[in-house]
Amino acid sequence: MRDTFLPFSPPSIGEEEIEEVIDTLRSDWITTGPKTKRFEGEFAEMVHAPDALAVFSCTDALQVALAALGVGPGDAVFTTTMTFAASAHVVEHLGATPVLVDIERDTLNLDPDALRVAVKQVLGDGTLTPKAIIPVHYSGHPCDMAAIDAIAAEFGLAVVEDAAHSLPATVGDRTIGDPAAPDGVVRATAFSFYATKNITTGEGGMLTGPPEFLDEARLWALHGMSRDAWKRYGQGGSWFYEVIRPGFKCNMTDIQASLGLHQLRRLEGFQARRRQVIDQYRAGLGDLQAIQLPIERPGVSSAWHLFPIRLRLDHLTIDRSAFIDALGARNIGSSVHFIPLHVHPFYRDKYSLTNEQFPVAWSEYQRLVSLPLHPRLTDSDVRDVVEAVREIVEQNSK
Repeated sequence: MRDTFLPFSPPSIGEEEIEEVIDTLRSDWITTGPKTKRFEGEFAEMVHAPDALAVFSCTDALQVALAALGVGPGDAVFTTTMTFAASAHVVEHLGATPVLVDIERDTLNLDPDALRVAVKQVLGDGTLTPKAIIPVHYSGHPCDMAAIDAIAAEFGLAVVEDAAHSLPATVGDRTIGDPAAPDGVVRATAFSFYATKNITTGEGGMLTGPPEFLDEARLWALHGMSRDAWKRYGQGGSWFYEVIRPGFKCNMTDIQASLGLHQLRRLEGFQARRRQVIDQYRAGLGDLQAIQLPIERPGVSSAWHLFPIRLRLDHLTIDRSAFIDALGARNIGSSVHFIPLHVHPFYRDKYSLTNEQFPVAWSEYQRLVSLPLHPRLTDSDVRDVVEAVREIVEQNSK
């Protein structure tokens, strides 16, 4: 057993990031300025987007995207129940209605068949106008975007991808973040740089999309002002501005961008280590009948933000909570991703939601355990996790 606790997902911060932050603090500019602009440009280039908008969080990126699309009262926005609350909160904040949809059993992503049924039900009811889809790329594995794009094109819906987990990820030839979409469909993508994500700025997010869309999103991201502080107070800037939208305040600072610039350059190495850890998990746990390992579909490159195993409870004498307690007793951190939104009191009670409406999400939720996955894991750490899981399974098998 380990002598020290193994954290679930600590950040990986190097000296380059620290030195860049210090350089920013010693400069004349610490809020949104030249380093934020550099970060936006380098990020856009990485994901093959024409431009990018840096904001304070992925939540802000999602909300700004929906506002730029004109989402508001009377509109329906479709998303998965298997996600963090922010994916639906942003819809609520704009006065629109989130419509929760069940998931695929293999990837735990939004189920396109269930999505089509939900869109048709909203159209048939007639009280809401279908406006957008928020597919959440669960654990870093992209959704079935071909099917979702087809539904968006058929019903005239925008697509705002929640890519909090999926930097970097690809589907076929498309990088998640590339706004290419079927004719008539606007696609935006929101990324997260929260402390546990594949790269971090402490708090932070990024939004990509078509140029005209991003022009509108920039207005919403900073008070609806026609000029940001860099354009007003930088050399050659003008003091004059106009407020042309009732915008939000969610700009990224140069302090955050200082971290992001170097994290972005280290991403390839981070991902290489994540895949090494995953290979070791597969080798060490693949023969256990009581454990179902996550998949990666053909033609997809997952970002592997999470490694969510699923317990085959019919092979065990303990439930998921006891399994997690047993990991903790062995000094192994873990988590559960996610408690489905329809289970939380706010959404359950407001929309009269039941577990029976989401049979796949409800059944899979009860089996989920996320194991530690981050670039700082050593081979010895991974062996400790594997040994702990194997020991718990062997001691509690039927």
